[in-house]
Amino acid sequence: IKFKTLSCSFNAAAKEVAVEILSAQGWTVEVSELYALKFEATVTTQDIIGEVKNADHFRYAEETKLAWEAGKLSDDITGEQRELTEANLIIIQFPMYWFTVPAIMKGWMDRVLTLGYAYSQEKRCSQGIFKETKAMLSFTTGSHESMFSANGINGDINVTLWPLQNGILHYCGFQVLGPQIFWALSHIPTEARGTMLEGWRKRLQVVEAEQPLYFAPMDCFDREKGFQLKPEVSEKHAAKEFGLTVGTHLGKLLPLNNQIKAGV
Repeated sequence: IKFKTLSCSFNAAAKEVAVEILSAQGWTVEVSELYALKFEATVTTQDIIGEVKNADHFRYAEETKLAWEAGKLSDDITGEQRELTEANLIIIQFPMYWFTVPAIMKGWMDRVLTLGYAYSQEKRCSQGIFKETKAMLSFTTGSHESMFSANGINGDINVTLWPLQNGILHYCGFQVLGPQIFWALSHIPTEARGTMLEGWRKRLQVVEAEQPLYFAPMDCFDREKGFQLKPEVSEKHAAKEFGLTVGTHLGKLLPLNNQIKAGV
């Protein structure tokens, strides 16, 4: 298991619980503490050892793909990629900032999940490179759960999570487990925080058996028509009340908790 974490008080406690429980079950747990590593969050030409192919019109994705193929990515990137390749579960632990991951965590995603290594035109989504690997977001929020509801001021948490869980994790092929969310940490008593950690502890004891969230598989889409849903798929769901997923909703109601719980 690979653990990407930002150890900020409660997030550090959640990480420690995970390391304890998973290690006790026989998992080999590797932790990357990005702040302690002083992990670089910005993509630059320094991510490539030696000269780039086209310095005048630098394109990061293409240049890092060539560097990955040639073994010329920077040491911090190749080290993270090596550990990620060996993992069968990755847990990304963080405090939610502005409805997404902090900059340093986004920088890890930008720099480590490079073209060629983590995805390609042929290998992505349900046919992705990491289709045998599970991934999970575990994070704290400043807002109460009610504020992230369909009627809440922040909007539906399922919509908030779609770019991260579909656009990054699922896009690279990961089997995405439902997120572990620790709500409104700064607004609850100490006892409630302990209860949250106990719930996390219990979940981790059976996490290996969890089923992933649903995303429409690649074969539902027509490559020749701009990756639109195939007519037969659309027709099959024409009479249904809910869309396929939060993103591929067919103009229908969003499937309830599609980005929170498996089987919906």
